[in-house]
Amino acid sequence: MTQQGVRWTAEQVLALAPDAASRKAGSKLGAAGPWSEAGSSDEGTVWGLCKGSGSKPYRTVIDVADSSGPAYKCSCPSRKFPCKHALGLLLLWAGEDGSVAARAQTPDWAEQWIAGRRRRTEEKRTTTGAASGGAQGDPEAARRRAERRAERITAGATELEQRLSDLLRGGLAAAEQAGYGLWEETAARMVDAQAPGLAARVRELGAIPGSGPGWPVRLLEECSLLHLLDQGWLRREDLPEGLAATVRSRVGLSGSADGSPVRDRWLVLAQYDTADTRLTTRRIWLYGAESGRVVLLLSFGAAGRAPEVTLPMGLAFEAEVLPYPGAGQVRAALGERFTAPGSAAIRPPGVTPAQAVARYGEALRDDPWLDSVPVTLSRVVPASDGDSWQLCDADGDTALPLSPSARARPGLWRLVALSGGAPVTVFGECGHQGFTPLTAWPEGAGAAVGLC
Repeated sequence: MTQQGVRWTAEQVLALAPDAASRKAGSKLGAAGPWSEAGSSDEGTVWGLCKGSGSKPYRTVIDVADSSGPAYKCSCPSRKFPCKHALGLLLLWAGEDGSVAARAQTPDWAEQWIAGRRRRTEEKRTTTGAASGGAQGDPEAARRRAERRAERITAGATELEQRLSDLLRGGLAAAEQAGYGLWEETAARMVDAQAPGLAARVRELGAIPGSGPGWPVRLLEECSLLHLLDQGWLRREDLPEGLAATVRSRVGLSGSADGSPVRDRWLVLAQYDTADTRLTTRRIWLYGAESGRVVLLLSFGAAGRAPEVTLPMGLAFEAEVLPYPGAGQVRAALGERFTAPGSAAIRPPGVTPAQAVARYGEALRDDPWLDSVPVTLSRVVPASDGDSWQLCDADGDTALPLSPSARARPGLWRLVALSGGAPVTVFGECGHQGFTPLTAWPEGAGAAVGLC
């Protein structure tokens, strides 16, 4: 499959930006002014020279057709991927105004990089296949390592249970007086116990006492869920296998994606990043056109660096995904890709707000620690009562409140503008804090609009 006939939209290009600063800088370079010798090939290569502050222009080349995902090369010193020059060139290419000549001869410097990259990709695929067919290491040594880690996690969970008991015995008011240091020290103990999932939840507890009115109730709720997770780990041998796998994942033992591969044509529903001082996490939601499954791809990058996996929202590609273990688990790993992302008239089927809430309730039976579930709402209208926003069922009398994070995003106003008071279809995450819209479609025909 070639990409010459598949021009991305500006929104799909800007969704690839690693941060807001890159998005703004790339938008400024999306005009023909600073570019020269820009071109594209039938094989999905886009290249150009961008005038910078130096005497020599920056050489920028992008491979948009490789099934492993878009890749970028630029002679600028930026450490961001894609850099502002790559974003600007893609915007220029997406404009279809003739600024990027089609079917032009690829310059040597771009051709060398493309050929080298695809050769390395093929070598890596061959090496990986050979390694998977070879020896798998010492299984006895792996078993002993797993047992030692399980023992450390058990010790950490037992200690955490004691600390929760001390907190409740002394009263929740003591949590406000103790400050964040108590929680950070407890989280560090969980890290030492090799239970990063427990550590993350303990850190979240530390932020609750300063979160405003009603914090004691929220703290008690989260302490109860943490206690339930501790007990799930300590009694995991008595749990059904699906729930036991969920518990292992929640404490930090995610396991491997060893489920049966699901081959489908996957629509990229949404992509967005969250970051802290340690890690940048990228979440990509996919919808399978034939299977009807919605799966979540997670990828990670060091703090300040975007993860490598990038998929343009609104495009579709054929690939295999491998599910992770666990009851109700939607996370999957991306396996072999058979086509590059291309345009597709695919939309996931929608439900009503009442059905979305019921779906979240059902999911909690399999995973009590679940924050949200992926849901597509059909025929809803964004509305505000002055203090909050909600998505109202255009054909009924039910509504879903938007989450606090959704109300703070600029995507809310894109959703309101897209609707204009008329029903829209919205994909997002439905959970105990409300609904977070990520992508929307107008009624009838129309391209997806990103809200992340």
